[in-house]
Amino acid sequence: MSSSESEPEPLCPPAEPVDAADAAQGNPPVQPHWQTFMALDYGLKRTGVAVGTRMLRSASPRGTIAAEGKARFAQVQRYLTEWQPDALVVGVPFHPDGAAHENTLRARKFIRQLRGRFGLPVLAVDERYSTTAAYAAGATEANADAVSACIILEQFFRSLEP
Repeated sequence: MSSSESEPEPLCPPAEPVDAADAAQGNPPVQPHWQTFMALDYGLKRTGVAVGTRMLRSASPRGTIAAEGKARFAQVQRYLTEWQPDALVVGVPFHPDGAAHENTLRARKFIRQLRGRFGLPVLAVDERYSTTAAYAAGATEANADAVSACIILEQFFRSLEP
């Protein structure tokens, strides 16, 4: 690479790894043939979406679902149809000390609903500080949820054995 060329900006900023043991409770074992993953950063009003591949161990933000209830699931279905992931990864929020809170319970309910509606494996990942990392990397209000989903998915990829 010449000195006039620069490295491209990463699609997802790096996130600090966290102990995800509590979030991962109840996760199905990750199968070797699962290659494409879609991550969701669940929120009451907005849900960020990112897609990535195991082989490249990278993800890219794909959008934000600004809907609730059945409308949210209809939009999730559109992303599933477009990207055909082998499994879903959902960020589960915790207090900084690892304690669960109201949004932890909401995210876990969302995971159960995804499993029931779509029949795909759904893996939970501790998402502490993903939104903070997204804003620190320059995310805006418009794309912070999708960038957070990207951070969650890349954190998940780092947890897998090479």
